[in-house]
Amino acid sequence: MQLKAILAGIAFLGRLVTSTYNTPGNFSHDEKSFLLNGEPFQIIGGQMDPQRVPQEYWRQRLQMARAMGINTIFSYVFWNNLEARPGEWNFEDRNAIGLFARMAQEEGLYMVLRPGPYVCAEHEWGGFPAWLSEIPGMKVRSDNQPFLAATQEYMQHLATELREQQITRGGPILMVQLENEYGSFVAQSNGELDPKNKTYLEASAKILRDNFELMLYTNDGDSDQLLAGGTLHGVLAQTDGDTTNGFAALDRLTDSTMKGPKMNGELYVTWMDAWGDAQLRGGHKLDLPAVAKDIDDIISGGHSFNIFMLHGGTSWGYDNGANRNSLKSKLQPQITSYDYGAVIDESGRPTEAYETLREVIAKHVSGKIPVVPTVPERSQVPRFALKPAAALFEVQNDTHRERQPYPVSMEGLGQSHGYVLYEHRMAEDAQGLLRVGDMPRDRVLIYINNRREGVMDATYYPVPDVEISLKRGDILRLLVENMGRVNFNYQTMREQRKGIIGNVTVGQGGPLEDWASYSMPLKCVSHGLEGTYEVQNLDGPVFYTGTFKTPASNTSALASDTFLAVPTGVKGQVWVNGKLLGKYWTRGWQQSLYLPGAWQKSGGQENEVVVLELEPKQGAALEVEGIAERTWLLSKDPDAP
Repeated sequence: MQLKAILAGIAFLGRLVTSTYNTPGNFSHDEKSFLLNGEPFQIIGGQMDPQRVPQEYWRQRLQMARAMGINTIFSYVFWNNLEARPGEWNFEDRNAIGLFARMAQEEGLYMVLRPGPYVCAEHEWGGFPAWLSEIPGMKVRSDNQPFLAATQEYMQHLATELREQQITRGGPILMVQLENEYGSFVAQSNGELDPKNKTYLEASAKILRDNFELMLYTNDGDSDQLLAGGTLHGVLAQTDGDTTNGFAALDRLTDSTMKGPKMNGELYVTWMDAWGDAQLRGGHKLDLPAVAKDIDDIISGGHSFNIFMLHGGTSWGYDNGANRNSLKSKLQPQITSYDYGAVIDESGRPTEAYETLREVIAKHVSGKIPVVPTVPERSQVPRFALKPAAALFEVQNDTHRERQPYPVSMEGLGQSHGYVLYEHRMAEDAQGLLRVGDMPRDRVLIYINNRREGVMDATYYPVPDVEISLKRGDILRLLVENMGRVNFNYQTMREQRKGIIGNVTVGQGGPLEDWASYSMPLKCVSHGLEGTYEVQNLDGPVFYTGTFKTPASNTSALASDTFLAVPTGVKGQVWVNGKLLGKYWTRGWQQSLYLPGAWQKSGGQENEVVVLELEPKQGAALEVEGIAERTWLLSKDPDAP
């Protein structure tokens, strides 16, 4: 009886805790303050996007945020990861946004949701699914019925996942951002979008209000012009970038329904990196004293902020975006790492800025900040050689193929990422400059009878010319790589189809007809890689395979994190135990890929490594190693014009 009474008491306490945990609340604002359940609330926030972090490490990253004094996590949601194909929804693993929200609440954190549909975030096409390009009449970020219908479907599914995580239902989510820096989009349109036309924002706000019960806000750049284009009557306006300029611009707003407490919606620490940048961090050096003073002043003034990035994480696989100022400029694809010089680095460890900003925040918050949690171990993996297992062109018959008079775009093949191989047998001799569609999209490896003859690369402008000479019966192959869809800039991001768009010509001849277009998304690789292959001079891409064991020194339940480098490779991508880590390129700055211990096999088991090397070298070993401390290095591109 006594045991039954104890168990009943425990059950009662459990129900009591659950009831308190799920008590509905509210979040609003007056002229100067955010109000949480009617009481002033200052947002001390940091950006952390769950889809960029292994789910196994979510709790540790959230605990790191809480131990720094953060009380609110800001999170983008990447639509394209949730709906990679129309109508096929995935809220599992890193897409389990609802689980992330519950975990944040368990760690004493609130959330601000930034669902887009456009988020920028240096993410592939700003978060838009590639298949939007194939919908007739589609114009993204516009008062366009096909786009609004697709957006409505997306928000309905996201809201279903997050409905119980709203503050109004006892969850941690306080408010939802409307669009993202829409004022910049308007400003870049050169009048094509009327800055006074708010119909798109009004329609977007209605979609959010139909699906969420929370307060909305907008976030734009730190000027009057950008606020004018991105704000909406009845929605609280905020700015990012320079705090002083942004807050002054908010003071100058004349629509009282947009005014209230001030928040720097993205307080930048440093910056993102693109392949081949002249300087690491895009030339934005961390000025830690200035960042610390900015945060101190914001908190002292009773305002709010979101550190961007608090923890950047990784643009896994093909998730990186790109910038391009105009069609007559070079493409700037971001690297796989989204470390961003963040306060918490890519492997979840505190950086120089962490303790400094923690001390600044601690001066202002009441109560004791939690101790900094244990950080994941990092280890080294001795260098090991991989063996060439198969040529990419030899396994092409396992892929989807279409034969048409002219090349089929990547999206036309039902594909979003990776590569498309185009193959044509010459009916007559031809020589001269090769022209590939309207422009290279984005990097084209050129082969004649399996021998590499050149590279056309949109990361250089003007794109280097390649002259070729073909004989009747020769096989011309063009392997086209999607390096990342543009995520920012009106003129270049609206149409983002990949592959070959248009015709292929050689010299003064007409369009080459009769093409086989092979879809090669290469998200998962395994079939056909059990054999051996002998690499030839100027060969096509080759799959290499090998294994390594987790270091015996590892003592934790999970294997230790490491950074996997391919020091003898040129360009390609890496899979470990079936997970696509991302791209490597000797060009830099990134020379190694983050490999979480959670994705490794511990206990002396073999970890399977597959590398697709795009430019294999005859007679040269391809080697891989795991390094405990990442180094950033800019190297010469062997294909530079």
